This record gives sequence, C-alpha cells and structure tokens, in this order.
Amino acid sequence: MLKRLLSLLRRYFHRDTALLAIAMLLLVAAAFKPTVPMPRNIYSYMLVVDISQSMNTKGMFWRGREVTRLEYAKHMMHDLVAAMPCGSRVSLTFFSGLSVAALYTPIEVCASYAAIQDTIARAEWRQAWSGNTRLREGVDSLSRLLRTMPEPTQPIFFTDGEEAPRLHAFNTRDLSNFQGGNGWLIVGIGSKDPKPIPKLDESNKVIGYWSAENFTMQPGIAQISQQNFGNRDDGTASSENDRYQSRLDEEYLLKLSKEIGANYVNGESMMNVKSAMDDLKPSRRDFSPMQIDWLLVLVSGLLVLSSYAPQRLIKLLRRILSRRTAN
Repeated sequence: MLKRLLSLLRRYFHRDTALLAIAMLLLVAAAFKPTVPMPRNIYSYMLVVDISQSMNTKGMFWRGREVTRLEYAKHMMHDLVAAMPCGSRVSLTFFSGLSVAALYTPIEVCASYAAIQDTIARAEWRQAWSGNTRLREGVDSLSRLLRTMPEPTQPIFFTDGEEAPRLHAFNTRDLSNFQGGNGWLIVGIGSKDPKPIPKLDESNKVIGYWSAENFTMQPGIAQISQQNFGNRDDGTASSENDRYQSRLDEEYLLKLSKEIGANYVNGESMMNVKSAMDDLKPSRRDFSPMQIDWLLVLVSGLLVLSSYAPQRLIKLLRRILSRRTAN
C-alpha cells in the first residue's frame, strides 16, 4: 500500500510541480505581511518645528522648487519619517512664542504612519498661539516637556534661529545652568541670503512685509511685559528699504547649541540631517518586528525560475563540470 502511494506521488507530483506549489504557498504567506522579531536599536524622536512667521520666508529649494522655510522643514520631516524603520517612535511638537506644545507622545512609526504624515502635512503658522519668537525660552520649555515623556526621547528642533524681538542684555535668558540638552539635535532651516518676511492675515494672504521696527525692542517695562507679549501687530514695512531682511542665523544656533550641549546640523542637506540623527544615542535596545514579505516573494520567484529551467541544460552543465573535474 505504501509503495503504491509513493508511486502515485512520484507520478503526479514531480519536481516542477512541487516547486510551483511551494512558490504559490510562499506568495500566499507574503500577502499576510508576516514579521519576525529582530533585535535592534529603538529610537524615539520628538520632531519640534518652529511655526513662527519668519518660517514663512522663502529662499529654500526642495526638488528644484522654491518653498518657504516651513514647507521645506515639512518636506524634510516627511522624508525622515518615511525612512525610519518599524519600531521607531515619533512625536510632533510645535514651537511658538516662548513655549512648545506636543500634539501627542511618541507613537510607533509604522502603525501610525498615516497619522504622523497627516499632522506634518497640516502644520502651519496659523496654529501658533503667540507672536514673537524666544528660542532661549523655548529650549527651557522643551526641556520641561521632555521630562514628562514616558520614555527617553531625542528632540530634533527645526528652526531658522530668528529671535523676535532681537536679543539685548535685558531680554537674554541665562542658560549657563541649563541641563538636558545632551542628545538634542538642532537643524538650521533657511537660506543665508537675506529675504523679507511676509506678513500674512488670518486668511493666509500676504498683506505686506515685516519692517525692521518689528524686530527692535525699545527700552521700557511695557515693551517686555507678559500682558503685552505676542499681541498681533498689523503694521507693515512702509517701503522696500524698510523691510526686515531675514536669513538663517547659523552663528547664533551654533552658539545656542554649545550653550545647552546640543548638536547642530545645517538642514540644507537631507543626508547630513539623517546622518546626524543616526549618531544620536538610541532610546533603548529591544526586539522590533521586521517584515519578511519581500524575502518570501524573492524566494518564490527563484523557485518559479527553477521549475522552468530546462533539464537538458542542467545535465549539460553537469557534464561540462564533470569533464573539467576529470581533466
């Protein structure tokens, strides 16, 4: 009985049929996107983006198209998230005025990919809750926010380094005793060529440009009082010569990074930013899922090719090899 069964199997299920059957099973398995646990470094990033109005300044180029600093930062964050391996965690945080606000705590990038990319795409200056820009106050606010995170998180801060109003002796926060900047990355966004900052209304339409006076803080308590901080100013530059010319303040960002113990990288190169992020210390080392559907499809294709390989060609190759061995 057993011999008859083996004879039937050899008669109807020869080598080529078996290879095609295995290939079909592998393709079906790949459709379910299987994963296997692999040990790897797990990174938890907080993408902090400056949404102050200076980030509406143009002068940056993304894939040959001139864009604003904020648009450029959003494109870069989109591609950085797309390149992150599964298991990585991401949070999106806005900076405005003198504080930061996290939209959510770090979430797994593959399971929440659509949600993360959607919040990045929708980021804009009208989400700001305060006018002016006080980076030195902002990094202190960011330090406090990071301490509330459920796990160690590395902030990636995208900003042009514009302080508004400009810093003076009486409005410069002392950061000599600052703690918590280790593992931070500040990404400078903006062109070094000076460009005017557009002033937009609530409908996102340009009503003029910021004047140099907007960035000048006059002496006096009223100018720096909390009640007067960040109020909307609809005044615009009276002439082209009066427009405030903004550029990436890289010198200031390098100084600020050194003060708080953070790393700095110019955001002009996507590869440099990615490399700087990879150099950061991982949050932890753990097992994370690695998709193997591509591997199953590859093996399936090789099996299909093997099933159609001419047997005569295989025999011919064997003869050639055997003759060479004999000689």
